[in-house]
Amino acid sequence: MAGPLQIEKDSVAMGRGEALASVDGALIKARSDREAVALWLAEYAHAPQTFRHYRKEAERLLLWLESHGERLGDLNRPRLEQFDRFLADPRPRHDWVGPPRPRHSPQWRPFRRPLSAASRRQSLVILQSMLGWLVEAGWLTHNPFRLMRDKRRRLDNRSDGVERYIERDLWQRCWQQLDASAPADATARQCFETERRRFLFAFAYLLAPRVSEMSAARMNDFLRREGRWWWQVTGKGGRAARVPVPDAMCAALTRWREALALTGLPDEEEHTPLLRALDGRRGLGDNQLYRLIRGVFTELAETLDDGSERGRAQARTLRRATPHWLRHTALTHQAQQGVELRYLARSARHSRLETTARYLHAEAEEWHDQVNHHRLEGAKIPPKGAPE
Repeated sequence: MAGPLQIEKDSVAMGRGEALASVDGALIKARSDREAVALWLAEYAHAPQTFRHYRKEAERLLLWLESHGERLGDLNRPRLEQFDRFLADPRPRHDWVGPPRPRHSPQWRPFRRPLSAASRRQSLVILQSMLGWLVEAGWLTHNPFRLMRDKRRRLDNRSDGVERYIERDLWQRCWQQLDASAPADATARQCFETERRRFLFAFAYLLAPRVSEMSAARMNDFLRREGRWWWQVTGKGGRAARVPVPDAMCAALTRWREALALTGLPDEEEHTPLLRALDGRRGLGDNQLYRLIRGVFTELAETLDDGSERGRAQARTLRRATPHWLRHTALTHQAQQGVELRYLARSARHSRLETTARYLHAEAEEWHDQVNHHRLEGAKIPPKGAPE
């Protein structure tokens, strides 16, 4: 298998202004599929998180085709079906699947694990867009996605409800651990890490940010207007928004600032990073935050796994959890606490109410309870929650 695509944000202008050979009739200047894809990715250079996500999906497709001696122009519907199956089970596994490694490392692999059905749908959505752009650019003559009769079903990444979140009972157990103070004999570094971990999870739970939004957050993104605090954020697609800051977040922010030797809440002149590295000054990047949160989930799993059936099940959940689960958890719990859909959508910064509605689990619970009244005549049904 070849190495990762040499496509970085500072080199996405590949082919611009150069006299490169290109395919007949192409409206872009590129010498290979990789260079053509680089030009497509250049459209997303202003959105680092999106750029990296789209590069990952394009990379997998190109590497798979190259491993079979094929190009994007060889992709047809049968091959697309085979690629979809490959995403679910990349083989040979040792060539394609491995733990996180730097992109320049010989141990780098395109997959951390086989993709779930939802992740495969998301991958195909992105690749359909990429191939459509390359057709418009004249690099390809066809888009095999257009031949899918059941394309709408295949590419619909919506589901009836969000499943990747932490249920309330488990969240409460996690927060109990996160809210604990550092031991009396802890070093200065351990005290700082304890406070940072606490604030990081409080921020994620109370305001439902994406990881990229957390890493980009500055102190003066928190502002006071007419006696109320708001968090101003530029999110997905470059959309700017203001999100209400609850009192619990103000308290968490004040405590975090005390750990940084700062007083009170931020003022408009504080352009410094909100989340800090161990030196207390530098900010944290997306990847650093991702690894930090995953590490905390692993620690929590080990702490809560007390050998009981409940403890083992909760530990399994936490070991599967990713940072984005915190956003799902925050929005789900707000919905369960009665926040209206219109306000929940604005907090989530969703463009469609249907997207936000996936967090409304209360209706499903009521539906389940009502259907539970439907029973066999004469059957003895144990009370709800009783062991079978």
